Amino acid sequence: MSKNFNACVNNSFDFEITTADLSKIDSLKLTDSKHHILSDNKSYNTEVIATDFNKKSYKVKVNNNTYNVNIFNELDVLIKKMGFSVGSTKQVNFIKAPMPGLILEINIKVGQEVKENDPLLILEAMKMENIITSPRDGIIKSIDAKKGDAVEKNQLLINFE
Repeated sequence: MSKNFNACVNNSFDFEITTADLSKIDSLKLTDSKHHILSDNKSYNTEVIATDFNKKSYKVKVNNNTYNVNIFNELDVLIKKMGFSVGSTKQVNFIKAPMPGLILEINIKVGQEVKENDPLLILEAMKMENIITSPRDGIIKSIDAKKGDAVEKNQLLINFE
């Protein structure tokens, strides 16, 4: 089965790579990040310097020249055509109570910068303490509940800037 990949080099050069193209390349793995490649009777020494798998971005050194390369498969291309972006930042702007309960503790203040998965507050529900964590990096715009408040399901608790 033939697979196609789209590559963008230095945000300037876009091209398509097929499995047939890849089969014409002779590659020898030297280390986990270094390869020696023969293609069209030309020799290339390559090294992958940095990777970001979420963004499908790689910094590659080829014969002492460094390139920034993004590689996208057919699904990535389809998602982009549909108007979505792969690996985009979460845009959750508020947190609502997931269930009715009692606010036992609030670990943040308005204006505080938080990181994804930082604990924000503790909600007691059905005799269990539930730690509500931040769904994204951001700054707290407002806190709409206080310690000791009884909250209903879907009640607004926190707003992000």
